[in-house]
Amino acid sequence: MDKAAPKATIRTRVEIPLRFPAEQGADGFETAAEVYTFDGLVDGREHLALVLGDPAPDTVPLVRMHSECLTGDVFGSARCDCGPQLREAAERITARGGVLLYLRQEGRGIGLYNKLDAYALQDAGLDTYEANTALGLPEDGRDYTAAAQMLAALGIESLDLLTNNPDKVGQLRDLGLTVEHTVETGVFATESNTRYLEAKAVRTGHTITLPTLAA
Repeated sequence: MDKAAPKATIRTRVEIPLRFPAEQGADGFETAAEVYTFDGLVDGREHLALVLGDPAPDTVPLVRMHSECLTGDVFGSARCDCGPQLREAAERITARGGVLLYLRQEGRGIGLYNKLDAYALQDAGLDTYEANTALGLPEDGRDYTAAAQMLAALGIESLDLLTNNPDKVGQLRDLGLTVEHTVETGVFATESNTRYLEAKAVRTGHTITLPTLAA
């Protein structure tokens, strides 16, 4: 372990029914979540842990670290794959049993307004990472120390991680958690987000398979 996350404590637990509307030919999906808030998170942000389903005995929970995306999660933007990934995570974790961490890290950590500034640069031809650096911002400013704190507060030391992002796996392992398996997310490509997905695969090694990258 390279570094240990400071201890956080559970602040509140509340049950919330969740409903995802029908979209892209899929039926609506409903589930129930035990939602946890925390005190002592290192970044001071109001992250949430949603416990879904019931893990089978002698299995580790399935965990998804989902970074907040107002445009994708709430407004259904097709420029990214965040909204479909959020629904996929809720469904798969409910079926398997585990935790969905909803992290307040809009725009890979640069914030909503900066993300929209980056969108304007992407419309001028830059990719998602080039746009961030052109604004003097990190390509990916996310730190998952708070996520490790939340999992520890929930008593989770070992897990399977639902992700196609190798940085998430590496950071959790560096923070002392055991990621037993990586479970790849689906690929939710649209005409509007293909360049975005290509950049994630080429620039940061996301495990995304696209026809445009097969050659």
